[in-house]
Amino acid sequence: MVGYAALVAVLAVVTAVRHHERPSWLDQMVWMLELLLVVRALIGLGAFSGDGPDSMSTYVGYLVSSVCVLPIAMQSIREDRAVWSSVVVAVVAVAVGVIAVRLEMTA
Repeated sequence: MVGYAALVAVLAVVTAVRHHERPSWLDQMVWMLELLLVVRALIGLGAFSGDGPDSMSTYVGYLVSSVCVLPIAMQSIREDRAVWSSVVVAVVAVAVGVIAVRLEMTA
């Protein structure tokens, strides 16, 4: 998942550097990343069985934020396809990648 988030970020940066509008295929990649995050969150619910993570509140925070960040960002740029919206996609993809790494570290 981190690799796919990095791929989305790199493609979004390339799109922005080339001064192109945000393409629809980039939106589709973002929603695929969201689907992967939802699947990861559902799998992450299995950590509650047994001993559970060391810091439950941190783990739950990362789990919830991993699913919420992308839809909020995409909603904020829904109508605007300008160059800067690709930068927003790149930033949120990096953020999701970091959250995914932190989620693994706290599990």
